[in-house]
Amino acid sequence: MSKELEIRQHNALTSARYDYTELQQDLMFFIISKLRPDNKDSYSLSIMELSKLTGKKYNAAYLHKATADMGSRVLEVLTDKSYKQIWMFQQVEYHLGQGIIEFDLTKHILPYLFDLKDNFTSYELAAALRLTSKYAKRIYPLCSQWKDLGETKKYDLQEFKRMLGLLDDKGNEKMKQINELRGKVLDIAVKQINEHTELHVSYKLEKIGRSFKNIIFTVKPQALADPIPFDLVATVQPLPGVQQSHFDNATRILDELRITDAKHRHTILSSAAHVAEVNRYNHDLKTGKVKASRNPGGLLLVRLGLVAAKAPQMA
Repeated sequence: MSKELEIRQHNALTSARYDYTELQQDLMFFIISKLRPDNKDSYSLSIMELSKLTGKKYNAAYLHKATADMGSRVLEVLTDKSYKQIWMFQQVEYHLGQGIIEFDLTKHILPYLFDLKDNFTSYELAAALRLTSKYAKRIYPLCSQWKDLGETKKYDLQEFKRMLGLLDDKGNEKMKQINELRGKVLDIAVKQINEHTELHVSYKLEKIGRSFKNIIFTVKPQALADPIPFDLVATVQPLPGVQQSHFDNATRILDELRITDAKHRHTILSSAAHVAEVNRYNHDLKTGKVKASRNPGGLLLVRLGLVAAKAPQMA
């Protein structure tokens, strides 16, 4: 990837509270990569260019919903002096037949995008786009912020959950159990970051008394592996005849089962039959109809015919 395709992001925004989907984060990364000092409010982005970078195909209705939700969702920025609620866009305009999206940024978001003199995070657009977990996309820039020091600051676990959209101010929590947080968020994110970026990260959960209270990430540079072909990355385009919720749920299940191989994900999410089977398999797994305590992800790949079943060993 060209060095020009690099994101430099204010740390306050890196640490802001917001809950964007994988597609919405890709759009935000793409916008940030296009920012120029001589143009501070309006940007035109090519859907074809984004598609070439990611290898993903974009359905117009899906994009419309993604940008509409981005426009209505608040980004909460907490500094030593203030707590702010800001929004990303003044308006978003789609130029029909041209594959162009025009974004007008709000004046309140601009300082966090352009005021980079003393405090910024630098990371590569290609690495951010190749991550498939939305939590990996949040944790990666967070760790990038501390890559020169080798270790992040100590984050209060509850505040960390708020940053990732796992806990709201009313106390509603998506993943209360620490094992659930490990398995569905942290372990998947760390694995993807270590496989697809220039960082090698790990995490440590710190107990105070009998409860986990803090989280710290260690961050080390590593030689970047050969970049994966973008045309092997799973599509985000809803399939004909497949409800969006079923498609999104299948994507989430693949993350939970740690099926991160790009070829497998592309094959599964490009087939309506495979998407249906993933949802069916997850239901059977949760209700006990399927027993796969050792490797549920591997069993799913066997059921889908993507890998061969291992023959039982003879005594």
